[in-house]
Amino acid sequence: MRVSKLFTKTSKNAPADEVAKNAQLLIRAGYIHKEMAGVYTYLPLGKIVLDKIVQIIREEMNAVGGMEMSLTALQQKDVWEASGRWDDKVMDVWFKTKLASGSEVGLAPTHEEPLTNLMKNFIHSYKDLPAYPYQFQTKFRNELRSKSGLMRGREFLMKDLYNFSRNQEEHERFYESMVGAYNKIFSRLGIGDITYKTFASGGSFSKYSHEFQTISDVGEDKIYVHEAKKIAINQEVFNDEVLADLGIDKNELVEKTAVEAGNIFTLGTRFSDALDLKFTDEDGTTKPVFMGSYGLGPSRLMGLLAEHFADEKGLVWPENVAPFKVYLARIGENVNEYADKLYNELTEKGVEVLYDDRDVRAGQKFADSELLGIPYRVTISDRTIDSGEVEISERKNSEKMLLTYEQLLAKLV
Repeated sequence: MRVSKLFTKTSKNAPADEVAKNAQLLIRAGYIHKEMAGVYTYLPLGKIVLDKIVQIIREEMNAVGGMEMSLTALQQKDVWEASGRWDDKVMDVWFKTKLASGSEVGLAPTHEEPLTNLMKNFIHSYKDLPAYPYQFQTKFRNELRSKSGLMRGREFLMKDLYNFSRNQEEHERFYESMVGAYNKIFSRLGIGDITYKTFASGGSFSKYSHEFQTISDVGEDKIYVHEAKKIAINQEVFNDEVLADLGIDKNELVEKTAVEAGNIFTLGTRFSDALDLKFTDEDGTTKPVFMGSYGLGPSRLMGLLAEHFADEKGLVWPENVAPFKVYLARIGENVNEYADKLYNELTEKGVEVLYDDRDVRAGQKFADSELLGIPYRVTISDRTIDSGEVEISERKNSEKMLLTYEQLLAKLV
C-alpha cells in the first residue's frame, strides 16, 4: 500500500472526550473512528489488524476441532424467554426494538440460547456428539460505562465457541484442550508471559470458571498471581477455601491489576434443559446435552495490545498483528527509482509494505511511522544510496542498522 493512496490521515489530537489510551492512539493513527461512546468504525489499517487477530484465533480454534459458522444478530424473544434471560432484570444489557409487525426483537449480547435452539436440528443421537461450533460475531451490550476504548464497547467483535458433549467427562477433556488453545493464542499475540489462567466464580454447574487475565495498569480487575504455577485467583473468589483447593499459600501470591482477555465456562445442562436439547445415548436413554462456553474478544484484544505495547511516540505492534511489516520511507529528490524497486521486490516476495511516497518532510514521515507502530522502518535517502547501504530501524527498540540491499532482503523476507 502507498501512503499517498491511503484516505486516512494521522492526527496530533484525539477526541476530547476519549480518555482511554488505546482509543486515543488508534484514532490519532487512523486505525479507528469513534462514532459514539463504546462504538468504533474500523478504518483500513485497523481492519487489517483486527483480521490478523481473528486469523490467529481461527487457526487455534480449528486446531482443536472447532467449526466456524455465523449466527444472526437479531434475536427472537421466545428463545430467550425459555432460559429466563429476556427479562431486563436478569440481563440488563439488552438493546431491544420492534419490527414493523409489532413483534419485539433484541440484538444479541451473547449466543448460548439461539445456538442451543439451532442445534436441536442436528443433535439427536450420541453419534452426533461432540460438536464444537464457533463464530466471530458482533455483539451488542448496553453498557452503562464505555470509557475504556476498544476494551469495553457497546458494539464489539467476539469469538464464541460452544461445546456440545455427551457428559461432563467428555466436556472436561475438551475444556482442557481449550485452555491450551487460549495459551497458544496469547503467546502468538505477544502477551503469553503476562496472561494468566485465573480462577473465578463458576456459577451453577462448576465450582470455578476460568478467566484469562492480562496484567495491565488500566485493568478493571484485581487478581492474585502465583508466578511459579502460572495461575491466578480473581479477587471475587479469593478466600481460604480456594487457596486450599489449589494448594497455594497466600504468601506465594502477588496482587496485580489486570484486564480480562478471555473466559471459559462450564454451562452443564442449563441451556439444554431450558431449550429441550436432548440426545439418545448408546443404552437408549434420553439425556440432556452437556455444554461449555468459550469467549474471546478480538476487538478487546486489539485495544489491549495497543495499550500494552505503546510508548511515548505511539503504537508498537507485535509483528504477528501489525498491518504491515515494513514502513518504507523515501527521503530526498533522487531516490524514487531505488525506493520503487525495493518496494516492488519486497511486495513480490510477500513482505507487507506501507510505502510512504508522499512529498512531505522527513520528520513527518518518521513521526507517522512511529505513531503507526509498524515493526520495521526502512529509509531510502540520497545519503544511503551514495553509501551503497539501506537504513533499517526496529520500532520496539529504535535500534538502527545499515545493511546492503541483499542483507536487507535477507532480513525481511
